Amino acid sequence: MRVLHISSGDKFIFPFIELIKDNFKFDEHHFLISEGIASKDALKASNVFVSDSSTYLKIKRLVLTLIKIHRAERVIIHGLFDLKLIYILFLCPWVLSKCYWFIWGGDLYTFQSKKVGFFWKIKERIKKSVIKRIGHLVTYVPGDIEIARAQYQAQGSYHECLMYLSNLYRSYELPKRSDESINIQVGNSADPSNNHLEVLELLRPFSDSNIKVYVPLSYGNRRHAEEVISVGQEWFGDKFKPITELMPFDEYLSFLGKIDIAFFNHNRQQAMGNIITLLGLGKTVYLRSGTSHWDFFQSQSLDVKAISEFDSLEKETLTENEEKVKKYFSMDNYLNQLSRIFND
Repeated sequence: MRVLHISSGDKFIFPFIELIKDNFKFDEHHFLISEGIASKDALKASNVFVSDSSTYLKIKRLVLTLIKIHRAERVIIHGLFDLKLIYILFLCPWVLSKCYWFIWGGDLYTFQSKKVGFFWKIKERIKKSVIKRIGHLVTYVPGDIEIARAQYQAQGSYHECLMYLSNLYRSYELPKRSDESINIQVGNSADPSNNHLEVLELLRPFSDSNIKVYVPLSYGNRRHAEEVISVGQEWFGDKFKPITELMPFDEYLSFLGKIDIAFFNHNRQQAMGNIITLLGLGKTVYLRSGTSHWDFFQSQSLDVKAISEFDSLEKETLTENEEKVKKYFSMDNYLNQLSRIFND
């Protein structure tokens, strides 16, 4: 084992494992995966360990984590969410120099939490100690590195990497549309950070227009999802289309192909796979300005719109975005980035 990967069973990780199997020396990589929404998709292999909710397997995973972290040449942490893992790293600071943190977004922005109490402050202090000493920071959004350095005094080396297949350009022939409605997407999940209601309020004056408002709510905060559905149905009636079940990847790509205008009102870096795919399809995308991902897309000279400047349902086909996304978010670029992380 040269490289140890630690992750939750999220929808991003298992396609990532398949990619490593197809493009790198698979037996040099080991994977410790905790139970998650996509655990059923796990690859059956001797170097892929997926724990479940049983107490025995949780203990076994902790022991395996301790042993494998010390044996591995490199440790890749896919999202720094697991408190048990953070405690392990805090108690074993000598391993941090060989750790690579794949920054997901939510793991970085916990400092924005409104749930500030004594125990939250203790957890943040421990997390700050870990992040400060972690050897390597991995993302393709430089603004997130700046935030990690400012908020957590992170000192690790920055590695540019697209991280997951969901962030790559895909060539896709847009389906022929028989209807003339304007299809609008709001957000990507039921996480309150989508700030759905602010966008729905902006769209409310257009409720009598020929529109359909699609809101993916298949994972995240269920209570928030119920509130969004209630408000959306009240304001838009049957034009409001909540999506409450996870779609297979190809089906979701087809769904994105039918979208005309998309709004991502997150106050932090999030929904990058959705945004990149939509930009690559030449769709009109609105983001909250001033965020790290807004700055990133500006630096790539991609045409994204500011939600604060929204005033009409004008849609465009932005072919220049397609070409720029195709060039940067390519498989070749991605594989070269991963190769440097695994081998340099």
